[in-house]
Amino acid sequence: MVDGEWAEQRRRAIQAHTAAAEAKRAAEVAEARELMRWFVDAAAARGIAAEELTAMPFGGGGGRLRTGLRGWYLRADRSVAVGTDAEFYSLTAPGGLWARLTGVTVTPSRPRLIVGEGGRDGESMPLAELLRRRLGDDGVGWDG
Repeated sequence: MVDGEWAEQRRRAIQAHTAAAEAKRAAEVAEARELMRWFVDAAAARGIAAEELTAMPFGGGGGRLRTGLRGWYLRADRSVAVGTDAEFYSLTAPGGLWARLTGVTVTPSRPRLIVGEGGRDGESMPLAELLRRRLGDDGVGWDG
């Protein structure tokens, strides 16, 4: 095989692999969004009130930052939440005095089916399990 042919074959293989990985990621995001829409409806039906969501400053530090968002925290450390808009939020933001005074803008993250995947041991958990725990049951009613 000529070097140019090999390089072209390799380039096509990389493109195919990249396209397959992106398709898989898009399907994962779609499934996660469906789960979160189900959760918001289930929480409302069960009378589980949304609350004001706050963010932690990057690097920790004291205090929480107002976000202007409402929703449900999914972890005890209040690091991730589902908003009333059925979006997934990672609740960290730049801190500082101005942020404490005015609040911060937190944009939705692309949701994953495994929250915390790639993080430290013991920090990853399936999104469906976090949502079921937040509802306080085994997720009866979820058919996904």
